[in-house]
This record gives sequence, structure tokens and C-alpha cells, in this order.
Amino acid sequence: MRLRPVLLALALFAILAAGCDWPNIVPSGPAPLRYRDPIFSSVTVTSNVTYGSAVNLGNQTIPLQLDLYQPTGDTVTSRPAIVWVHGGFFSSGNKTSGELVDEATTFSKEGYVNVSINYRLESPGCSGTFSNCIPATQEAWADAQTAVRYLRDNAAALGIDPTRIAIGGSSAGGITALNVGYLSSENPSSSVRAAVSISGSSLATTGAISPGDAPALDFHCTTDPLVSYGLIQNTITAAKAQGLDAFLESWDETCHVPYVEHRQQILDQTRNFLYGEMDLAHAAS
Repeated sequence: MRLRPVLLALALFAILAAGCDWPNIVPSGPAPLRYRDPIFSSVTVTSNVTYGSAVNLGNQTIPLQLDLYQPTGDTVTSRPAIVWVHGGFFSSGNKTSGELVDEATTFSKEGYVNVSINYRLESPGCSGTFSNCIPATQEAWADAQTAVRYLRDNAAALGIDPTRIAIGGSSAGGITALNVGYLSSENPSSSVRAAVSISGSSLATTGAISPGDAPALDFHCTTDPLVSYGLIQNTITAAKAQGLDAFLESWDETCHVPYVEHRQQILDQTRNFLYGEMDLAHAAS
């Protein structure tokens, strides 16, 4: 009897039975491997692309704009895409936030299309008196959904695979990314395949997360002074209860959006997570 094939089969069965720990599974294949390795040396950025408009709480029509990042010279016409959302209490910040620019550039060099978006901002948002925190949050996720629909509606022109769109963000942007991910089954036109959050959480952890929603990955400090660790723990628990992949990578630190300090871990685990959850082994290459 040949034991090695049997043992390999048993090992594979055990992995499948336990579920895949995507953030810690490095994609396999010879280098350079698209969507794992930097295969492009430069990125083309198109700034201030209008993806829609929306009326804010002051009854003003706000133009919604994004910056588009694409690998320079890429000839593939059906690429995965990522929507990036900035932080700032839903009252400040913009699409040129440093960590978003770095993430969009990094993933574009690996073959993705990336967009970093502006969205409606309200004062005070989720700071100070919190008087309009909930509607400001709702505006942000509605605008992010509009951005997803924009990519899907213009997939052919942008060279995007409309079935492989993800969303990510930090702080308020992380909250927005998770909210969009957990509204995927309710809103198919703005559904995403995966959501990545740094120091965010879903603001609705009961009743709003459904089995057909997106898998999610969150990076969080155990003592976060702005978005408590308990909130993201509740989010992850609620998602797992619906049978969704939900991963929490933690640092036993007091911090909020520690992107500079943990940059490589965030980039590596996000890469692994997206590669597995979006089935990029079978994406156009």
C-alpha cells in the first residue's frame, strides 16, 4: 500500500474540514505570480474620477469622486478590483490618506485595479456630540456601494472582473467596508467578494449579517481608544454564527490604525485573504 498519497489526502481533508485560514496561507506557485507578487514596476493614477453624486444632510448635492490606480502597461482585461475607504470620524479625511495610497499602489503592482474614494462627510459625524453619527455612517456606506456599482457597471471599460470586487478601509473606512460587506446579500448590485478592515467594526451585529454576505478580515488593537475591541469581537462572532469566514488579527497594544507599525503584516495577510476568498488562482492572468 502506498501511504504517502493516503496521508496527503487525509491532510487535505482535515484542512477542508477545519476551514481555510486564508490570512495565513501564502498563495503557491512559481514567481512571479500575479496577485501575489509585484509584477509591475509602476502604477498609473487617474485622479478625481466622478463616480456619482448624492445629497447630504444639509440638502446639498455632493459630487462623489475617486482616484483610479492601475498597473501601467497591463494587458489583462478582467482584473479583480478593490475599493478603498478613508477614515476620519465620518466628518473629515479624504481619498489621499497615506495608508490607502500605499495599499492601492501595492495591490496595483500585483495586478489589481484599485480605487480610493471620497464620500459625503458630516459634522460632527462620529465625534464630539455624535448628533448625526448614524446618518453620517449610512451616507458613507451608501456612497461606497455606489462606488462598487460604478466599477461593476463600467467593468468592461476599466478592465475589471465584475465578479471579483473587494472593499477595504481603516477606522471609519473600515466600518464602512464591513457594513458594505455585510449588506452584500441584501444588495446584489453592490455586493463584494471580501471586506478588509483596519480598526473598524460593523455597527449592526445582530440581524444584519446573513449567510450570503462577504467574508471579512479585521486588524485591531486589543486596547483601541476609538473603536473598542469588544465591538469587532461581536462583529466576528455574529458573522461566524452565520457561517461566514471572519478573521480577526490582533495586537496586544493601545493603538488605532497602526498601519506604519504593522504595514508588512497587513499587506501580506490582506494579500493572502483576498487571493483565497476571491479565488484568484482562477482569475484572469
